[in-house]
Amino acid sequence: MGLTTQDKILIETRIANESPSATAAYLLWFFLGFVSAHRFYLGRPGTAVLQILSYFLVIGFIWWIVDGFLIPGMIRDKQAELRQRFVTSALAEQPYL
Repeated sequence: MGLTTQDKILIETRIANESPSATAAYLLWFFLGFVSAHRFYLGRPGTAVLQILSYFLVIGFIWWIVDGFLIPGMIRDKQAELRQRFVTSALAEQPYL
């Protein structure tokens, strides 16, 4: 059995409320990019640590610039992850007929 329209609206509302903010991600990228704060904020601690370590090799600066273009995709990935979790949860709570 599928989700009702009300369930879908609830899921999209939760995604809007719980997903990371693009403004916050860009502010963290601009002001605290040298410590990869934006990647920690977006739930990517592994690549954040790699990025911090790569700053010692100057590659990190290039990576930091590229991240400015990657942030929207990272936010979409996080929203898709939240959506999947909420849909799975909503389907699990539905009574069986």
